[in-house]
Amino acid sequence: MTYPRYVEPVFRPPAEADSLIFQVAYGCPHNSCRFCGMYKGVRYRERDEEDVLNEFAAVAPAFRSESRIFLADGDVMALPFARLRTYLAALNAHYPSLARVNVYANGGSILARSQDELLELRKLKLNTLYLGMESGSEELLKLVNKPESAAVMTEAVRRAQACGFKCSVMILLGLGGRTYSEAHIRGTIEVLNRMQPRLLSALRFIPVPNTRMFDGFEELTEYGAVEELRHMIAGFELERTVFRANHTSNPAPLAGRFPADKTALLAGLDVLLRSGVLDRRSPGPRPFSL
Repeated sequence: MTYPRYVEPVFRPPAEADSLIFQVAYGCPHNSCRFCGMYKGVRYRERDEEDVLNEFAAVAPAFRSESRIFLADGDVMALPFARLRTYLAALNAHYPSLARVNVYANGGSILARSQDELLELRKLKLNTLYLGMESGSEELLKLVNKPESAAVMTEAVRRAQACGFKCSVMILLGLGGRTYSEAHIRGTIEVLNRMQPRLLSALRFIPVPNTRMFDGFEELTEYGAVEELRHMIAGFELERTVFRANHTSNPAPLAGRFPADKTALLAGLDVLLRSGVLDRRSPGPRPFSL
């Protein structure tokens, strides 16, 4: 049986655990964010187009019933439009059961596409764009070296969703530490209420190898991270959003839909905050894996 070839490490969103994954590029074309250690040891480069197309064809006989494909690595949307279109067309030709192709994307790479280009990619079954917003605070985004603004990401998500894409937006609890927590909460609420993503995930920032946060960063306590999430949810006015905070980085799993489950989500967090089980002095125990 033939399988795709990978250059380790391969990163993918948790929701893509059961997807067939092809690396069409190695690393991240930006790779400057202080909080992210994912691609720090990888020089960014796009794979040879013919090699990728040959791999699609070689793997297909073993996975003809595959319906979900994820294209790695970071920000595949930044590939030249003609190349991305060629890849999608080839996947449609080789995988007759294909329902959707999903990728990581950045706001700038989405806005670099015209409306006609976005619509063409959508017709070729490009479906979910995973976008790390991290925070709605412009000041905080600059401090962590995020290469684009909250305003750019907001416009990108709104434009992509208007063209039929699902945008899965990620925020990072505790990204501002103790000093910038209030700005992080306030800005994230404001931006997400404008953005109205269809999918929203909240992960907790945990320092990992190859990350070096801004001077003066002091990690939130376990209690503080949950309290930050509680404040954000209270301020969200989301009209049609599936929400997840069940990543291993979070102290307690949480999931629901806005607006229907907002009251229940807040009630559950209130119980947890009053329970006394959350560490108020330190970040608490680390997850076994991220």
